[in-house]
Amino acid sequence: MPVAGGQAGQPLSLVQTTINAVTDHIRDQGLRVGDNLPGESHFVASLGVSRAVTREAFGALAALGLIDVANGRRARVGAIDGSVIASSLNHAVSTAQITVPEVWDVRRTIEARTVALAATSRTDAEAAEIVRLAEAMVRDIDDRSTMTRHDIAFHQAIAAASHNALFVQIVSSFAHLMEVAVPAAWDTRVVEEDKQATLDRHLAVAHAIRDRDPVAAVAAMQDHFDASIDDVLQGMSGRPSANDA
Repeated sequence: MPVAGGQAGQPLSLVQTTINAVTDHIRDQGLRVGDNLPGESHFVASLGVSRAVTREAFGALAALGLIDVANGRRARVGAIDGSVIASSLNHAVSTAQITVPEVWDVRRTIEARTVALAATSRTDAEAAEIVRLAEAMVRDIDDRSTMTRHDIAFHQAIAAASHNALFVQIVSSFAHLMEVAVPAAWDTRVVEEDKQATLDRHLAVAHAIRDRDPVAAVAAMQDHFDASIDDVLQGMSGRPSANDA
């Protein structure tokens, strides 16, 4: 499972060749998260590359989260955590390669599916946690930082209740953008009715999941995103508005 390759017609660098050899070893040996990898000397000998090349390859793999390297012990197969997706996404937004509306459109599509799965697959404990987080937003409405943490955790809890590991990683990757966008959107809500409507939409999603009603859950989530996008855009641009995030 090569991580990347050279451009068409160009030979791979020694570092990239080594990276591919490590990932191929993980696949071919059926290694799982936490399993030990051979030491750098194994790849030095088998590939005929220098220790400096192997060390650079291991460092690149560690940066991607594919392996876990710590002083004093052998490298291990790493666990995915969404950080690589998040870094790429944040970079793309900050350099204007993609826009916040595009991110929210992707969120809308993904979270319509996660909420449907959550409504059919959630455990009782997961449903209770989702409802608890929606109610915590109501309780902490006057504490913007705390409420934002509840909001992010709410969406991540729904993804977890979908029992699809990839959805969990993708939804988690939106957290940094939400840390900025959610408070900005709330700043546009100066009318109490608008604030309460936003909270009610979160509660509607939570209650539909609790009631195992995927149709109602999807409708509530779509209503949530329909109401949120204007406020997110207005808040991020610093202009006044009123709606939901």
